[in-house]
Formats: sequence, C-alpha cells, structure tokens
Amino acid sequence: MATSIEDMVIERAKAAKEASRHLGFASNETRQAAVHAMAAALRARTPEILQANEFDMQQAQEQGIAAGLLDRLLLTPERMAAMADALDSLAELPDPVGRVLEHRTISQGLDLTKVSVPLGLVAMVYEARPNVTADAAGICIRTGNACILRGGSLAQHSCVAIAHVLSDALEALGLPRDALSIIETTDRAATGVLMAQRGIVDVLIPRGGAGLIQRCVRESLVPVIETGTGNCHIYVHESANLSQAIPIILNAKTQRVGVCNAAESLLVDEAIAGSFIPEIARALLEAGVLLHGDERSCKLIGDMPEATRDGESLVVRATEDDWGREYLALEMSIKVVSGLREAIHHINCYGTGHSESILAEDTDACEQFLLEVDASAVYANASTRFTDGGEFGLGAEIGISTQKLHARGPFAAEALTTTKYVLRGSGQVRP
Repeated sequence: MATSIEDMVIERAKAAKEASRHLGFASNETRQAAVHAMAAALRARTPEILQANEFDMQQAQEQGIAAGLLDRLLLTPERMAAMADALDSLAELPDPVGRVLEHRTISQGLDLTKVSVPLGLVAMVYEARPNVTADAAGICIRTGNACILRGGSLAQHSCVAIAHVLSDALEALGLPRDALSIIETTDRAATGVLMAQRGIVDVLIPRGGAGLIQRCVRESLVPVIETGTGNCHIYVHESANLSQAIPIILNAKTQRVGVCNAAESLLVDEAIAGSFIPEIARALLEAGVLLHGDERSCKLIGDMPEATRDGESLVVRATEDDWGREYLALEMSIKVVSGLREAIHHINCYGTGHSESILAEDTDACEQFLLEVDASAVYANASTRFTDGGEFGLGAEIGISTQKLHARGPFAAEALTTTKYVLRGSGQVRP
C-alpha cells in the first residue's frame, strides 16, 4: 500500500472529524440553509456535473458495462433536478437532532432527558451511483454529521464533481469545507485505510453490490450499517386479481432494472399457474425479459413465439443459483409453488430481506404473508418499487438497510443520529 494514499486518507478523515465537532453544534436553521444551498448549487452547476458524467459514461461503455449498471451511472437534467428536489425536501423535514425521546425524574430527584444527537463522522463507500454523493452529503449535513465519501471508480468523475459543488456551497455559508470530503483516488487501497479509522470515523455505510458490502462487513474496524442487495420477490396467490397482477409485475421488474427494489423473482401459485404463467410470460418476454424458469414454468411457457429472439431463447431452465440472484438486468426467475406456505418459506430462504410482495384478494393470506415474511418492507397488492426514502416520505435516503440493528429499511435522517442522556441535578450523590 502506498504510504501517500494512507496519509491522504487519514488526513482527510481527521479534518472531517474536526469539522464534525463544529457542525454538530450548528442550529437547525443553519443546517436547513446549508442543505437548501446545496440543492441550489446542484441546479446552478448542472452542466459541469453532466459533463463529468458524460466522461464516466463513455469509459463505462468502452468497458462493456451492463445496461443495468449504466442506468445507475447515468445522470440527466431530470435526474439532477430530482437530486436537488430531494435535498430541498430533506431540508424541510423536522429537525432530527435534539429530539426529546424521553424525559423523567430518576433516583434522588435527578432530571433525566434522552435526546437525539449526531453520530459524528460518517464514511460512505459506494459504487456506480453518483446520486448517492448528493443524498449522503445532504443527509449527513442535515443531521449535523460530517461525511467522508468514497465513490466507485466507474462514477469517479461524476462523484468528485458533485462533491466539489456541494463543498463550495457549504464554504460559501461559512461552514467547514471539510464537513464534506471525498476520496479522489480510485486505488482500492484507500477503502482499506478508511475502514481502519476506528476512533476517527464513527460509522461506515457501504452501498453497492454484495462483494463491496461483504468486504466492509469482514474487514472494517469501524462499525458498519449494512445496506443490502435486493433479491425481491412477487408471489401471485391463487386469489390474485390477475388483470391487476400483470402491470404490477411489469412495473416491479422493468420500470428500472438496475435498482435494488426491482423484482428479481416471481412465484406463482400452482392453482393458477396453468392459465397465468403463459400470460405473464408473454408480457415479460415482450418487454425483453430473459426468464429463468423451473421445470413446470418452462413447460407451461412452451414454444410461444415470444420466447425466441434473433434465434436465441429467452426462456432457460433455472439453476439453484438463480433463486438467490440479484440480476440488476432484464432477467427474472419464475417458480411454481404449492401455496402460501411454500412461497413464504422460499422467500425467507432465498430473499435478502429487502422488499417482498404478495398479490392476493384473500385478506387472510395477505396478512399472513405480511406477518411471516422476514424483510425490511413487505407489500400486499403493490409493486416493490416503492421501497425508497422519498416514496416513504423520509426525503433523500442514504440506503436501504437489510440488517436488524440500528436501522432497517430506507434509512434517512433519523437513522444518522444516536442518543445522549442529559442529567440535571441540584447536588445529588448516590446513596
């Protein structure tokens, strides 16, 4: 490992830690103004950010990067506007810092108040999602936390451009520029150095593929909030409204394939499989989806004309690996199940704890599914694509957590605070 990289990362981390101490005492009004200024800066400097993104896109296309990842990498004027709007919405949310969570009198008349406070310095390691730069920075500043960001090499120019624009906005308001720092090298060694900064970095949040997340979980000395991959399922129960089911499944699979809340697996009740699987298969095939079917699904799909394109089959037999795969592409596994019990078991076995949906008009089946499926978000009669901080009314999010400690599901401002007990006395001593 080059010493210069280690020195650079440690220097950046220490400067950000110092900035976190100043930002942690900033008023709600100051932090709101900062996030609004960041949004305004994104709008004003959109052209230079898009230019940086165009360079990243060209390099990614030359490397033959898959379409789903290219979609994650791409910035457009509309996406830039959405990023800025998300920051403005975030700024107007109730202050997550200084909330009184508990207030009571304890032994000997001591007055105890439990309040929310910033975590301190948040490190974010992520892959080809330049919008995460703005989301992470905005949430951290809104909650009084400094942040140090480490974007992926594919999105390096985009992430650095966004970070510089946002840092300029903070500095113009008189806030420490180091409150928002980005590691500009693409050397993987920098991530390892960042993960070793226990005592300087208060929490590390990885956002990306399973490889990145597992590396952070295995190697980080800094506490990790794990954002998970999304092997999301839709189960079509025998009581489902089938005309409603098709648009829900198409939305969940095809609206945007490179996101973690896209559906990757379809389970169909055997009671309706004979009529429904050919129908939904035709709709998915027409949308360009490659289907990985179990034996019964493949037989039911048969040799329909839509199953072949340019001489290649769009229907293949699923392997064991397919049940647990996050495709992030126009691909989907299909399995026939014997009923609700098998569907729940399959999801709990192969799912990643992200988002799962049942389509059913039987309310008892819906409630059993919602109760027994182990995931951060469970749906009845809706697309999984709603698992998003903005859609949940949380503003910009920092990720979707699939773990169970500290934060679960879309986590935004409140998840980046911890608690402090404040005790006020009048001379008490413990007897």
